Amino acid sequence: MEEPEHPTPFKSPPSSPPQRRQLCSHCDRPLPACLCYALPATPLPTKTKILIIRHPHESRHKLNTTPLISKTLLNATTISSRRLLPHHLPNQSPPAIYLFPPSPNASAVTLSQLKSSNLLNYETTPLLLIVFDATWKHAKEMVSASEGVLKGLALRVCLDGVDENVTGGSIYDNELVLRKEPFGGCVSTLEAVARCLGVIEPNGDEVQGVLIGVLREMVRLQAGFLKPLKPRPKMLKKSKHKEEDNYQLG
Repeated sequence: MEEPEHPTPFKSPPSSPPQRRQLCSHCDRPLPACLCYALPATPLPTKTKILIIRHPHESRHKLNTTPLISKTLLNATTISSRRLLPHHLPNQSPPAIYLFPPSPNASAVTLSQLKSSNLLNYETTPLLLIVFDATWKHAKEMVSASEGVLKGLALRVCLDGVDENVTGGSIYDNELVLRKEPFGGCVSTLEAVARCLGVIEPNGDEVQGVLIGVLREMVRLQAGFLKPLKPRPKMLKKSKHKEEDNYQLG
C-alpha cells in the first residue's frame, strides 16, 4: 500500500535586503539632501592649511560637518585617528594653531586676542590649523593624547565667548535645534573652522561666508526630514502621586 504524500510545507520567499539610500557621487550625501548646489564649483584655495583629526566614530554621524569642509576648501585634509601623530604633520610644518577651549591646566588665546597681538605673523606666514573633530568627551581625550606632539608646536586658540558656566546653544537655534552644545561658545567643526579662517585669511570674510552658507543649507534641508515632537507629559514624582491619592481619598 502506498504511503500518502505529505504536503510540502509552504516556504515564504526570501526577504530582500533593505535598500541603502542612494548617495550623491559628489557631496556624498543622500540624494534628497544633496548639497552640491551650495558648494563652490571648485574648492576655495586658502593660505592656511587645515588638518582635521576626526575620531573614527564621527564617520557614523549623519550631521558630521567635516566632509563639507573638505568639499569646500582646497587645503583641508582629514585623517581618521584618536590622536595627532608626528607623521600626520606636513614635512615642512608652518607655524601652527589648534582650536580647543581652555582648561584649568591649559590656557587658550581667543581669536580676538590673536588678531590684535603679534603672537603669530599669520598675515605674511601661512599657518597650519589643527582641528579635533569628535564629541566633546572624545575631543578632550584626543587633545590630551596629542599633547606630546602639540607641545611646542601649536598655539591653543579658542573662539570668543567660550564659557563653561553658560548653557550651550545649538546649530542656529533660531532656525532649528539639531544638536545641543555643552556650553556657551561651542559650535560645530565647520563653523569653528569658518570663524577661525574669517580672522586669519586675507579674504576671510568671503571664505567664512561660503562655509557658513553651506552649513545653513545643511541645517535647512535636515529640518525638512524631522517630525514635529509632541511634548512629553509631565511625570510626577512618587511622593506627589501619594499626596494626590491621599487628597482624593480624603
